[in-house]
Amino acid sequence: MPKKLFAELVKKEQLKEDIFKFSIKAKEITDEAKPGNFIEIRVSDSTEPFLRRPISIYNMDKEKGILEFIFQVKGKGTNILSKKEVGEKIDLMGPLGFGTFKYEGYQNIAVIGGGIGVFPLYELSKNAKKDNKNVNIYLGFRNENYVVLENEFKEVSDKLVITTDDGSYAEKGFAIDFLKQDIENNKIDCIYACGPLPMLKAVRNLAIEKNIPCQISLEEKMGCGIGACLGCAIRTSDSTIENPKYLHVCKAGPVFEAKTIDF
Repeated sequence: MPKKLFAELVKKEQLKEDIFKFSIKAKEITDEAKPGNFIEIRVSDSTEPFLRRPISIYNMDKEKGILEFIFQVKGKGTNILSKKEVGEKIDLMGPLGFGTFKYEGYQNIAVIGGGIGVFPLYELSKNAKKDNKNVNIYLGFRNENYVVLENEFKEVSDKLVITTDDGSYAEKGFAIDFLKQDIENNKIDCIYACGPLPMLKAVRNLAIEKNIPCQISLEEKMGCGIGACLGCAIRTSDSTIENPKYLHVCKAGPVFEAKTIDF
């Protein structure tokens, strides 16, 4: 069951001009959370902004009860959140989402992320590596100015490929191109992805074409985080015009078997 609590901000880091990493004391959440879960944060005591902000869990130290999340300032809510200082309390709810990453039964896994979609993939990669899986990671960014967490992902991978769209850092091109190479060499048993919808669609289609299991984490606008407001509905692949079918990202997800989602 999700917990509501006021968690103390114990560490704040600015990774880029508009990207922040917060570490909070939230043992009630870390005791239950799994890779792929998320939290909902109320950024202000006033009614503006009214809705909580959904943010993926980046990393957890279950022993110490420390939860870390990373976010990019994109609007009024995240701008208010970015102004919080160490020692302040953060009003949050979690862990949320019944759909989480699962890697049991697979040995050689591929983790692919794009932009801010790389954040929820770290806890997955860390746990899989700890469980002696072969972890190949492919991270794509727009350009050098947006590259984050390279060292952190390097520590939890057997192979790390960083790409930039313009070639300003590391490999030029798209992360999926390097994933394709390893698939052709029969190095991948299962794919895990999070990022922009065009990337997820391409990864999904590749996985179906190559008959490889694939799990994707979706990022949608959410109002409540528990499936009540119906604001994050996504169409399923077995939908028809006569019989449309939907799932709610916050409740059934945010992680889904890729083939079950209609992009």
